[in-house]
Amino acid sequence: MSPRIAMPIMSDLWKRWKPAGYVLASLTLSLGGLANGYDTGSIGGVVVMDQFHDVFGELSPTMHGFTVSFVMLAGSFSSLFAGQMADRIGRLPTIGIGAVILLLGQIFQGAAFWLPMFLVGRMLAGLGQGFLIGNIAVYIAELAPSARRGVLVSTFQLMVVTGICLGYFTCYGTVKLPSSLAWRIPYIIQGSMAIILAISCRFIPESPRWLMLHNRREKAMEAIEKLDIHREEAEKDILRVVDADHARLEPSLIQNFILPFRRQYRMKTGLALFVLGMVQLSGIDGVLYYAPTLFEQAGLPAKTAGFVASGVSALLMLLISIIALVFADSWPRRTSFITGGVILSSCMLLIGSLYASDSVHSYGIARWVVVVAIFVFALAYCGTWAIVGKLYAGEIQPAKTRAAANGVAQALNFFANWVVAMITPIFLAKSSYGPYFLYSGLCMTTAAIVTVYMPETRGRSLESIQEAFQRPAMNWLSFITSRLQNRHPSQDSPSGSSSSSAVELSSSVASASSMRVEAAAV
Repeated sequence: MSPRIAMPIMSDLWKRWKPAGYVLASLTLSLGGLANGYDTGSIGGVVVMDQFHDVFGELSPTMHGFTVSFVMLAGSFSSLFAGQMADRIGRLPTIGIGAVILLLGQIFQGAAFWLPMFLVGRMLAGLGQGFLIGNIAVYIAELAPSARRGVLVSTFQLMVVTGICLGYFTCYGTVKLPSSLAWRIPYIIQGSMAIILAISCRFIPESPRWLMLHNRREKAMEAIEKLDIHREEAEKDILRVVDADHARLEPSLIQNFILPFRRQYRMKTGLALFVLGMVQLSGIDGVLYYAPTLFEQAGLPAKTAGFVASGVSALLMLLISIIALVFADSWPRRTSFITGGVILSSCMLLIGSLYASDSVHSYGIARWVVVVAIFVFALAYCGTWAIVGKLYAGEIQPAKTRAAANGVAQALNFFANWVVAMITPIFLAKSSYGPYFLYSGLCMTTAAIVTVYMPETRGRSLESIQEAFQRPAMNWLSFITSRLQNRHPSQDSPSGSSSSSAVELSSSVASASSMRVEAAAV
């Protein structure tokens, strides 16, 4: 077939099957998740390579934990200001700045010949991730249609898991190289990802909701057209009247930082902080960063076997993440989070019990129970908490505080991640079972609190979430009060007037509570 005939056919097929602009934008920016996951999947293998030790020497458990987790500590710092920067200069410029800083970090790490230089690279990489990760989730949430928001925001998490998988297998493939390229190659690959992400930010339209918030309606209309957002959806949600005072007056950095904690936004900000903090305190990064170490501790014979086991878990995590992505807008967020918490807690409790009873050895079935439990833990996390956490924290925030609140929550997420990654090798060196019991208790506590305080958001537009957001605790209080009144009707009045009065009083209390919540949400 001649080029003259082929080109029109290809052009026609592209126009017919081309994904919507908002889908392409979401997929492109999710590359930031790929870079983040790749670091998580590779660093645990990098720091135990003999080639790494030949350059930097053996690391103590404390330095091992600090080297692995320094990215998270730096990320927690930059995340605090990433939301404020995104509110001021835009989502995409902030993401682009993060990608450039991330690239510098990969250059320092990949070129390091002494440990301080490597640590500077870890710090820069963390600062870059802090600027881009939370804002990518916010950007995708702001442009995604209500019916597909779960799938599109969850694409970021799918890319994280894909990166973890690639990181594991890159290290497994390079560990046999005789030179320092064995551990430098992963940073060359991560640097390439950062370059693509930084360039992409120059060509993707800015968030229409951010443009509307800053009174740039014409630019918002252009972005809506480029992103192929349906006009009906845009008119219903994105193009609704915004706060004129906010559009006219740019709040200062301090005011913007304090805004999410004001009375009308405090509960939503607190819920986002709790969700993203506890998602990391589940212990997942102790599993992801130190998977080879955990499998060796369980009795697998060699480092190579540890790498293989880590890779198998990564492949299974990728599979379950794809399934969870497909059903992200079908499964209720709240149910998924509660179910995940129970499974995660049970896995950690089982592993801790086996180690506490001294049942795990290099022989016997107990070691395989530990390996399977680690697999189940990682799979349950990827299918529930990993998907719901960032999605939920971003979508419950109003437009004025979405980036700032999400940035602070992401900072807490990074800090909790750092704590887990830092203390896990130290804790495991002191106790083979203590960390598992700790994480089990945290997961179960989280599931219990979420049962009471987490409202459902699936299928709602970002604006309707703000209008309908109520405290589940109030709903539970009203429900329990009405049930008690129905169970114990007054015997003094045959006409039931006393009972009726009690029910009316209960309804009044519920109504008053609802009015207070609605007033606080305005």
